[in-house]
Amino acid sequence: MYKRQSKNYFSHFSFLDMLQKDPCQKQACEIQKCLQANNYMESKCQAVIQELRKCCARYPKGRSPVCSGFEKEEEEKLTLKSTSK
Repeated sequence: MYKRQSKNYFSHFSFLDMLQKDPCQKQACEIQKCLQANNYMESKCQAVIQELRKCCARYPKGRSPVCSGFEKEEEEKLTLKSTSK
């Protein structure tokens, strides 16, 4: 007789990731709304961008996927600083 095996298609890590809401998601959505409303002129959305930066600073690196761009930007700045000496 055929024995059906249950398969877990999600790893433990990705399942936990799905359960945890991104703490800075709201700010990221606000940036998208602002950019759309202002014809994608970043200069008009500096206040909401700053709010996302503040949110990202409150959490450890890697906790908020929407902050990964800011984290990469900071790493690049540090690399440029250390190579320019």
